[in-house]
Amino acid sequence: QVQLVESGGGLVQAGGSLKLSCAASGRTFSYYVMGWFRQAPGKEREFVAAISWSSSGTYYADSVKGRFTISRDNAKKTVYLQMNSLKPEDTAVYYCAAKSPGGEFDYWGQGTQVTVSS
Repeated sequence: QVQLVESGGGLVQAGGSLKLSCAASGRTFSYYVMGWFRQAPGKEREFVAAISWSSSGTYYADSVKGRFTISRDNAKKTVYLQMNSLKPEDTAVYYCAAKSPGGEFDYWGQGTQVTVSS
């Protein structure tokens, strides 16, 4: 099992940047595919980005391609989401998640709020 704790959220002006971190516990962090999701008020949770265990594969929602970058440091058991050129529509609670290869995202953090002002 893995436990996840996000940090790095906050309030930023449109066009600004934030870097989210997700620290994991457990000995098998490098085994998991890691992802970021977000949920805006009144909307369903949506996929943002994901990264394979070796960082060889990264995947992004169309809405964030070219602006967000997902990365991981398996030695530090941490996954990151660098968010640039932020827009008000990026405002949401951002969640870190983990899944076994071929499985579903079964492990979730508590979320961190990102607010982008116009």
